[in-house]
Amino acid sequence: MGCGNGKVLPEASKKSYVSVVQSLVAFSKAHDDDEPRKCLEKQKDAWFSTRVKNRQPPSNSQQLILRDGRQQDKVAKYKDKFDPRVTARYDIKALIGRGSFSRVVRVEHRATRQPFAIKMMEVEAPEGREVCASELAVLQRVSHANVIQLIEVFQFPQRVYMVLELATGGELLDRVVSKGHFTERDATQALRMVLTGVGYLHNLGITHRDLKPENLLYYHPGADSRLLVTDFGLATFGGTGTGAEVSDTDMGDCRDQTSWSLRTTCGTPEYMAPEVLLRKPYTCAVDMWALGVITYIVLSGSMPFEDDSRTRLYRSIVRGKYSFHGDPWPSVSNLAKDFIQRLLVLDSATRLTADQAIHHSWVVTMAASSSVRNLHRSISQNLRQRASRSSSRCASSTASSSDANSGDLGKLMSLEKEKKQNRSSIRAEHLD
Repeated sequence: MGCGNGKVLPEASKKSYVSVVQSLVAFSKAHDDDEPRKCLEKQKDAWFSTRVKNRQPPSNSQQLILRDGRQQDKVAKYKDKFDPRVTARYDIKALIGRGSFSRVVRVEHRATRQPFAIKMMEVEAPEGREVCASELAVLQRVSHANVIQLIEVFQFPQRVYMVLELATGGELLDRVVSKGHFTERDATQALRMVLTGVGYLHNLGITHRDLKPENLLYYHPGADSRLLVTDFGLATFGGTGTGAEVSDTDMGDCRDQTSWSLRTTCGTPEYMAPEVLLRKPYTCAVDMWALGVITYIVLSGSMPFEDDSRTRLYRSIVRGKYSFHGDPWPSVSNLAKDFIQRLLVLDSATRLTADQAIHHSWVVTMAASSSVRNLHRSISQNLRQRASRSSSRCASSTASSSDANSGDLGKLMSLEKEKKQNRSSIRAEHLD
């Protein structure tokens, strides 16, 4: 697994992909450009791998001085690259993200003083144009309270500037930990917002393909903040019906839209659906699998599928091998477990759709019949343990960006064929 949850990118855009929201809010630049690239994947796992450090941190005053100095240098460096027509409307405040073809800055609208984020994308190179066009096509189509909003776009021959909402309320797991008290009811409140946003996307013909806790951000720090689905760097049209406009309450069923099936292998390994790993045609049901993984994490602080070896990780996923063992699962309701089990279904045709999930009795009743036990302690403890393991792995080994290669997936294809020959069910309970 390397150091964290690195994305597996589409082959055509692997070099140029930049995570929108990791850049906007959760980006943590823990290394310089000339640092050995031994933890290429760790910045994609913001909560788990950047919260724990195996070194003595500098004092608060030293941190502020160093941070301010670096930030001012970066702002000055990249402010000059911005077109005057953009800076005439927006005052650049801080550089908060960078990638192969983009820079993301926090800005203020000069007239309203409202904060936003601007993603500046270089489009001279074909790769940059491709990534920009794909992301922009999705963002220009969406307008929903639970989906990150594109405010406006400045397009020039060499660069495109996307003005986006700036989510300042933190990641989903950060909110879970900071609350100090977390129950199943709290989980359903968050999931209802996510399901509403995902259902809206699916009805527009959009498959996200990289849903995970780091990409679910609160708009503001308040308790009444809406939760936003973000990071559309891997999103695409397809796998979800006709893309016709429908209401939020009329969520469609994407499972039978075979003509819209997708084939590109991409995503974050621990959240990727079995059909993606096996390189089968897939639909928006892959997003629902990811929501099953997310629900498992939110309720326990641990992951249903996890292994240092990508091959073993993929084997566990394609066999649906997970359990509800350990704390806090004995205190989690059967309805909550049923919700997860109906999402982590190997057969995508029987997996819950967004509409079915939001109407599941556990979500509808807001876990009214569930235990009111505070799960916070167990969740936080499991998150800390995983963060410690991730940090230790990053400190002791070099992350391989080629773990998710065709060899691993080829082994899985062979495993799947063998499994079908030897078992009548595609769900295997034990590894050979």
